[in-house]
Amino acid sequence: MINNENNSSPGVDLVQIGDLAEQLGITTRTIRYYEEIGLMGLSQRVGTGARQYGRDEIRRLKFILKLKNLGIDLKEMRELADHFDAHNQSFNSQQRQFSTITPRLLEILDLNIHKVDEKISTLSSLRKDIVDYRLRILNDLKEQKP
Repeated sequence: MINNENNSSPGVDLVQIGDLAEQLGITTRTIRYYEEIGLMGLSQRVGTGARQYGRDEIRRLKFILKLKNLGIDLKEMRELADHFDAHNQSFNSQQRQFSTITPRLLEILDLNIHKVDEKISTLSSLRKDIVDYRLRILNDLKEQKP
């Protein structure tokens, strides 16, 4: 189970990579990849070398997955992660961290809304073309019947 305790607290239960992947419906390879490209910090390791994650890493991974579902690409995620990390080290307040990343996040979301609107328009046009073509075929078939 994902623990809601802070990683820095003594005696905190950490979640192993396999359990975390299963709970979030992703693969362990996905989590390792996000670590490799710098979207997530390095995981904590137990004596066997198994990766373990605490509350902060889990929250960050969930945020990454939400961004992915919103259509945010890896480059934009990397930019947000870099921005967050830079401000995370210079501010103590989570509220100040959030207020510094929010304007850029909103810009990225607005851009992706525009991209989705364009895709919807293109798909709508394609749908109309397909329906029109289908009707033309049906009319041609009716005309060919004796």
